[in-house]
Amino acid sequence: MRKVLITHNELCVGCHLCEEVCSQAWFKEINPAKSAIRITELGNADWGMAVCNQCGECIAVCPTEALYRDKAGVVRIKKDLCVGCLSCVGFCPTRTMYYYAGYVEPFKCISCGLCAKECPAEALAAETLPD
Repeated sequence: MRKVLITHNELCVGCHLCEEVCSQAWFKEINPAKSAIRITELGNADWGMAVCNQCGECIAVCPTEALYRDKAGVVRIKKDLCVGCLSCVGFCPTRTMYYYAGYVEPFKCISCGLCAKECPAEALAAETLPD
């Protein structure tokens, strides 16, 4: 089983509230660059949401074994083992492993669902899927 954040781009209204909730929850400030979910305008009033799908491809490239899959199937980062090489950021096939200047460790969505709870358009949902 794997806990993931499901996105419904067709429902997104581009309010960016999910980015605000994410950055506030994890970095204690509203800053889209510190959000593990990214909203982009695709044009014609369409929006795209980029969020980690918990594929785990990044785990194999981590030279310090700081990346692992927890009991819920979520890819997590052991900050005490991370050296900030950013190999995972460069390797991520969905480009949803992020970094912020001034921080050693990268960050990513852990499918906590806080953004889904606050989304006024119900464009996000935290779900558990079979492997």
